[in-house]
Formats: sequence, C-alpha cells, structure tokens
Amino acid sequence: MSFFYIVATPIGNLKDLSLRAIEILNSVDLILAEDTRVTKKLLNRFKIKKPVLSYHQHSKLKKINYIIKLLKKGKNLALVSDAGTPGISDPGNKLVEEVIKSLSDQVKIIPIPGASAVTVAASISGFPMDKFLFLGFPPAKRKRKKFFQEVLDSKYPVIFYESPHRILKTLNELNLELQTTNYKLQTIVCRELTKIYETVYRGTIEEVIEKIKKDKIKGEFVVIVKRK
Repeated sequence: MSFFYIVATPIGNLKDLSLRAIEILNSVDLILAEDTRVTKKLLNRFKIKKPVLSYHQHSKLKKINYIIKLLKKGKNLALVSDAGTPGISDPGNKLVEEVIKSLSDQVKIIPIPGASAVTVAASISGFPMDKFLFLGFPPAKRKRKKFFQEVLDSKYPVIFYESPHRILKTLNELNLELQTTNYKLQTIVCRELTKIYETVYRGTIEEVIEKIKKDKIKGEFVVIVKRK
C-alpha cells in the first residue's frame, strides 16, 4: 500500500503551513508541484530536501501514467499547488480521479488540510455561510453572461475568483447584469489574502469598483456577493 497525500500550502503567509504538512512533505519520496520554482521556495523555507516533479493543467497523459507507475511501485507522493488546497480551481482533482480509477485498492489518498482562499474569505465575510455557492473563475470569453446570471440567480452567497487583469471588467459586467434585475448586491472583494498588502473591500458593487480603481490592482482576488 502506498500513500498519496493532498497537501494544502499557504495562500500567502508561509507561516500558515501546518506542522503536519511539514512532517508529510519531509516523509514522502516525491513532491508533485504546480510550479516547481514556487514550491522550492516553500521547501527551502522549511529546509525540506525532497525531489520535486511538475504536475499542472497542461501535463500530458504520459506524466500521469508515470505518476501512477511510481505509486504502483510503492512510492509515497505528495501533491501541492502553488497556493491553497489542491483540487479547488486547480488541476489536482484530475490526478486524484485517475489514481482512484487505476489504483483504488493499492493507494490510500490522504488529505492534509490547510488554507484555501474560499474558506479564508468566507470566514471574514460577515454573511451567513451555512450554505454558499462557489463558482471558481469566470469564463475568460464565452458564456460570461450565463456565469453572471448564475451569480445573480443564487439565493445563497456566491464566491468566485478573479485575476488582477480582469477584476474590474468582471465587476463591471456583473453590475451591468444587475441593472436588468430588481436585486441589490452586498459585495466583498478580498485581495492578497494573508499577505502584507491584504485588503478587503466592502459595500455595494459600485462602491467596491470605485475603491479598487483608487488602489493598486495586483494579486489574486476573491469575490463574494450576496443578494439583499
């Protein structure tokens, strides 16, 4: 029996890496990383000297087959993303699916929990979060209107991610769709969570747009909206 660990890493502040995660990363034979350069910075910070292999959304079937062969041979592996929990808006879930299909009786898949931008943002929202809808990243081109309609139609708070390059475009498009309804939105946008320039914008969608325009638009964003 081999072990495949799904290890959450900090979304910003490296001190958020758990003691258990450090222990597991020190124990495995190989670490699979979204970007080996990013992961090596984390490993160096905690003096973890383990080989690292890239695994990301563009990895070919040959790479997946190689990983499965390692697990078949009894190697213990850890999967990490650049930041947060693998599989959450991240290609890690595809690899987990393939491992389950091929080696369900030979490999034990073990989660090592930690930070996720979804839960971090939800915890400071002030919204009731017993139920919420998470939609990942909006489509870059096609089906954006459908995405925004799904956001507005939800009776629960909606959380989604956005890049610095598209945050204002996305909020403006969402606001345009909002004008075709009778809804009002409470809006929270979180930037650079757990990092030195962590910022949380709150208000109506128009107010939040104006606040972001006056600030430096950099880092990853988490958006939470709730119908009033």
